[in-house]
Amino acid sequence: MRARHTWPAALAVAAALALTGCSADSSDDQAATSSAGGAPAAEKAAEPGTADRGGPAAADTAAKAPNLQVDQRSIIYTGSITLRVKDVNQDAARVLAIASGAGGFVGSDKRSSGDTTDAAEATIELRVPADKFQSVVDQIAGLGEEEQRSVNTQDVTEEVLDLGARIASQQARVDSGRRLLAQAKNLEDLVMLESELAKREADLASLQAKQKRLADLTALSTITVVLLDPGAPGAPAGDDEPTFLSGLAAGWDALVASLRVLLTIVGALLPWLIALGLPLLLTLWLIRRLRRTPAHPAPQVAPATYGPPAPPVSAPPASPKE
Repeated sequence: MRARHTWPAALAVAAALALTGCSADSSDDQAATSSAGGAPAAEKAAEPGTADRGGPAAADTAAKAPNLQVDQRSIIYTGSITLRVKDVNQDAARVLAIASGAGGFVGSDKRSSGDTTDAAEATIELRVPADKFQSVVDQIAGLGEEEQRSVNTQDVTEEVLDLGARIASQQARVDSGRRLLAQAKNLEDLVMLESELAKREADLASLQAKQKRLADLTALSTITVVLLDPGAPGAPAGDDEPTFLSGLAAGWDALVASLRVLLTIVGALLPWLIALGLPLLLTLWLIRRLRRTPAHPAPQVAPATYGPPAPPVSAPPASPKE
């Protein structure tokens, strides 16, 4: 009876162990299958086509692409503004203060003080940060009566990117030349490599200078400010119809301008005419004087005559007509 009850228990234990082993094998197979399939999955994720699905590769690819949004583009801003102000010197000082407050500086400052004939005028060139360009122009416009404003932009993003790529390529060529120069074994190779390396370094320096110039133009904008005195001539308010008096005034101005130009040319040529013309005229006068002086003729001796002179021979009388 004890043997009969033992066999069913042993069979149950063996069946349980068999089932446990099968489940372990199946789990191991699944783990192996998943690990084996992980490599192709990773390879597929690394393919270029999978970058569009929003995986990590897509994030890396997007990070390497250049950002060409409006706020990331390289733009050169240049502008000019003409104002009519009450006091040129005081308002010029205010313009300088506005530029200094925006983090800029003065590129040039030309002023003419007014007198009885001319009115005061100032031309100031400012360099201000590009992000403060519009605000500085608006602040300057509030100093007086605005007569003219001009704003120009130049997009040099593609040129900047191309220049950066060329600099990287040229830097690699310079590094390669330096490595080859370090490995030179004879004098001929050394001289040739030094010449080639100097040429590559000169090209690299030229590209870097262009890059620095573009960086300066894009980082700092240029604003030309013209300040006019109330009595200074400016642009006409409207297009007036031409009249006789306006035409006469224009003709007189043209005549005066032409005479000024003519007198300027004569004044410039007069020293040359004196230095070269007087010796030439003196030489011509001497040549004509020598030509007009007659040569002394040789004395003529009359032939000797002996006896009385011969009577003159008279013409025979004319015969009468029949």
